This record gives sequence, structure tokens and C-alpha cells, in this order.
Amino acid sequence: MAKIPKRRRAVLEKVETGRRYALDEAVALVKTCATAKFDETVEIAVRLGVNPKHADQMVRGAIVLPHGTGQTVRVLVFAKGEKEREAREAGADFVGADELVAKVADGTFLDYERVIATPDMMGQVGKLGRVLGPRGLMPNPKVGTVTFDIANAVREAKGGKVEYRTEKAGVVHARIGKASFGTAAIGENAKALVAALVRAKPATAKGTYLKSITLSSTMGPGVKVDPAFFIERTEEN
Repeated sequence: MAKIPKRRRAVLEKVETGRRYALDEAVALVKTCATAKFDETVEIAVRLGVNPKHADQMVRGAIVLPHGTGQTVRVLVFAKGEKEREAREAGADFVGADELVAKVADGTFLDYERVIATPDMMGQVGKLGRVLGPRGLMPNPKVGTVTFDIANAVREAKGGKVEYRTEKAGVVHARIGKASFGTAAIGENAKALVAALVRAKPATAKGTYLKSITLSSTMGPGVKVDPAFFIERTEEN
């Protein structure tokens, strides 16, 4: 059995096994456990009471977090003509049509984290599924990445928009900030993401919807949050 380094053991001991913390306590603990020499990313994992194997229980969408993610996002846009100009003016990092499609199809150009396309480009972009699909970057109208409102889509991507979708076990993972963020900012981002998931609850989902919520930093342990906090907040609103 591998020996746990002393520093790692000290971090793990800060988290009480089996305890579900209040949100503000959980965020403070995650920040305390983020002891790496770089600014760790803070993530949230929400296990939902859905079966993503059924199409009508797939939860997917996007939200612009109130305080962003702290991540520098490089945006690639497939557009032509006037829409290409709009994308460049809005701050897109890579913009183009046929030549850009060919460049991405090669499979060696991977220097981007978000892909947006105008509807008239999807005939060509759809052929890039082999490259974009495995990275979760295929443009989709459900999350606002297939649109003629290119300028707004680019600004949202740059401003902290995160996409979410349930994975095989019904879990949604998303970035909600950096360890350097204030406790309130991380908490508000978490509330906004969970509220979006609650709004997206499938009509066919039965039983407990928010089964578990865990916060963590890149190198830190998972800290469980009491889902009741979010349920009560949703009912109040």
C-alpha cells in the first residue's frame, strides 16, 4: 500500500469523513486545502437523480457564472462574411470558414477551449465530430454555441460561461472559480450553477434530484456540501 505523503495527509485530515458542510464552510475548507504552488481550479461535482441513458433525462445546458471561472478561454469561431468580422471584434482568438475547417480537421491544431459556429457553417463543422466530439467541443444550439449572435456568444465564452452535462453516473462536473477567488465569489458561482441544474430538472426525473454535491480544488480533497442548503434556497426563490 502506497504511503501517503505527510503534507497530503495533513490536508486530508482537515476534512471530516462523512460530514456534509454548509456551503460557506465547504468553500473556506476547499480554499484552505488548496496548498499547491499554483492557483488551483475549484470544481463542483453534482450527482443528480437521473438516468442519462434515457434521452429525456439528459441534463445539459450552459450558464454565465456571476464571477467567471478565472480561466483564460481561447475561442475558435466558424463564421464567414459579416459574422466573421463580428467574431473578431468581440475578441475571438481564431476565426474563419473553409480554411479553418480544414485546419481543425487535420487533428493537430488543438489550441482552443471553446468552439462556436454560425448555423450556415454547421454543414461543414458537422464533419469535425471526430476531432471536436471527444473534447466536448462540438457546437450545439442547446448551449448557445450554434448561433448568429456571434458577438454575444464570444463575449459570454470569454466572460465565464460554463457548459454542463450529465455523465454516465448522472454526475455533472464544472469549474466554478480559482482558489484565489474570495469565499463569497466561489459560493455565489456554486449557487448559480446548482440553480441552473434545478431549473433544468427533467419532468421524468423521480425521487431525490440533488443527491450529492462535492467541492474540490485541483490537488485538494473533495468536501461534501449539504444539498438541503440549495433546496431551501430554491424554494425561497
